[in-house]
Formats: sequence, structure tokens, C-alpha cells
Amino acid sequence: MKIKLSLTILLSFYFGLLSSQIKVRLFTELTPDYAIFTAKSGKYQIRYNTGRSIAIPNGEPILIALYNNRIFAKLRNGASFLTDSVEIKGETPEDFFTLRINESGTKIKTYSGDLKCFSDLETLLLINTCDIEKYIAGVVKAEGGSGRSEEYFKTQAVIARTYTYRYFNKHIIDRYNLCDDTHCQSFSGITGDSLIINAVRSTKDMVITTPDSILIISAFHSNCGGETSPSEYVWVTDQPYLKRIVDPYCLGSRNALWDKKISLTEWTDFLKKNGYSGTLADPSVFNFNQTSRVPDYIVGSFSIPLRTIRTGLNLKSSYFSVNADTDSLLLKGKGYGHGVGLCQEGAMIMSLKGFKYEDIINFYYTGVKIMKIGNTRKSDDDKLTLVNH
Repeated sequence: MKIKLSLTILLSFYFGLLSSQIKVRLFTELTPDYAIFTAKSGKYQIRYNTGRSIAIPNGEPILIALYNNRIFAKLRNGASFLTDSVEIKGETPEDFFTLRINESGTKIKTYSGDLKCFSDLETLLLINTCDIEKYIAGVVKAEGGSGRSEEYFKTQAVIARTYTYRYFNKHIIDRYNLCDDTHCQSFSGITGDSLIINAVRSTKDMVITTPDSILIISAFHSNCGGETSPSEYVWVTDQPYLKRIVDPYCLGSRNALWDKKISLTEWTDFLKKNGYSGTLADPSVFNFNQTSRVPDYIVGSFSIPLRTIRTGLNLKSSYFSVNADTDSLLLKGKGYGHGVGLCQEGAMIMSLKGFKYEDIINFYYTGVKIMKIGNTRKSDDDKLTLVNH
């Protein structure tokens, strides 16, 4: 009994469960030098490193700005101070606030919990500490949109929770857990969507694991074009639960098909930069028919990973065929994204056809289990970094 209890405590510590809180860096892709914080609900205090604290009335904006690699804060009532860091701390379960930064066109976003601000490499670092389940609801909204069925939202919630716990310490050296862009998971703050909130609540603590209870890499993408990709085609690493799946559900969706015309010069220049030294006189040598997903584009004795072409030419997917003409090529493609794991548009259709979230997860991830996070085991391989699109 003591051994089992000790193991549970260790696992809880590893996954950050003891506090059920997560630290998320906000506006990661931008370089803010000031932000406007406004408390909207609950009760907040601003604290700084001299040990002082000031109560913040709801609705009163606070300017937080960089100044000589320190933090300058100014309240509407005229109070201001210069400090190394600032923490704005909520004191009730219903605390939430809005945040706007200086970047042109940036929307005001709403967050729950606390905010810590400090200077790092001439950037204002904004770290939101919030409840994990509220964070996951925000991820579902950012990654899955709105107006979907509840079973789809349940699916996306379990996927987001799985990623959260598997990579919980991804940025721990930077003093936070995860960032808010696609390097980790998209997060634009809390959501008031009742369907999403109910979906997260009804799947609370549920994650996806391998048969031996290790959290999976819960990859997903927009549309697979009718066939998902084995993980080794995209990230080299072969995962037994990320296999090729024939998917009939996404074929009528908006991202199922695409095409792009590229000049023959651009195509050959790209291939030459990647080692091609074959003939250029006959454009037909570049023709390529991909009826089922393959890892490489092949011209004569030359081959290049399709993922390299997708990235280098900014294509929607690596699932495409090539038809060459005199001075141009037409790429006829399928799907949108890397193609590994769950196909979002396929999952949406499955949910509308009556499939439960467990059915959808087991369709796209081969041989997995769905269980409570407290029953999972630690993975020894968390090195694979992916972008979920």
C-alpha cells in the first residue's frame, strides 16, 4: 500500500498534478515591451519584489512596461514603481483579467488566474498561472474552433490534456511549462463556450496512453486527404500508435483538396539546392503520382523527403502529385497539415455521425488506451517536438 501511494505521489509531482496549475507563456511569437492588465472579476493584488502589495480594483487598467531591463508598473491612481518582477495575484476561484500588448492589431485576450511579468533578453515575459482544466478548455477553443459537436470537443480535450501532461516540463528551464503558440499548443485565453467547458469537465483527467500506460504523442492536423501518414514519414521516429489510417470521413471537407502552380524554374532551383543534378531538358521527368502516401519524391536516381518539399515551398501538405508542363508544374494535393495522428475534419464528421470520443480516438490512434492521468507511467522519450498542424 505504501509503495503504491509513493508511486502515485511521484507521478503527481512529475506531471504537475499536486497543484493542478500550469504556467503558460503568453504572446510567445511577439516581442512586447508593454502590456495593459485589467482585472475583470474576483479580487487581485499586485505584488513586487520589495514585499509590498497593492489591491487592484476591477476595471482599473495597469500599465506594465520594460524600462532599462526592469519592470515599470503604473496604476491609474498615480501609484507607480520600478522593480525586477511583478506578480498580479488573484485571491478567489473566479479571478479573470484581460491583457493587451503593444503590438499593432493584437486583440485583447481574457485569462484566468495569475500573471507574472519580468524582463528577459529585452522582452517583456508574461507568464499566466492558471488551472489546468481551464487552460485545456482554452486550447480546445484555439485548436478546434467553435460550433462543433460536444463529442468532437471531448476528443480535442483528451488530446490537449495528453499533450499537456506529456510535455508539462518542456519549458521548465525558462521558468514556465508551455508556451501559447504551435511550438506547444495554441492558447488564446479562457473560453465561455458552454459546449467546450462541458466537454472538458466530462473528460476531466482523461488522457491517451500506449498499452503499457505511457502517454502518447497526441499529434493531430487539419485534414489528412483520406489517408493519415505514418509518423516516420514526417519525424523519422516510428511510433506504433501513429500508423497509416484510411480515412473516408474527411474527404468532403474544405481542406481535403488543393492545387498549386509552380514555375519550372522555381521547382528545378529548389531541387538543385537539395542535391539534384539530373536532366532539366525534359520537364516530364518531374511527373510524380502519389495515389497513396509515400515518404519521398523520386526523380530518376534522386530522392528527397516530401516533408522537405512541403516545408521549403510552403505547401499545405506532403500528399501531392506533380504534373509538369513546358514551363510550369501543377501540384495536385490532398489534405492540410503533416497528416500524422488525428484528422480534425474527419473527427468532426465522425462526431456528427454519432461516434463517441472514445471511438474517434481509437480510430486514429492504433492500439491505445484512454485512462485517468493518475494511472499513467512516465515516458523516457519526450524529445520529439512537434507542431500540430
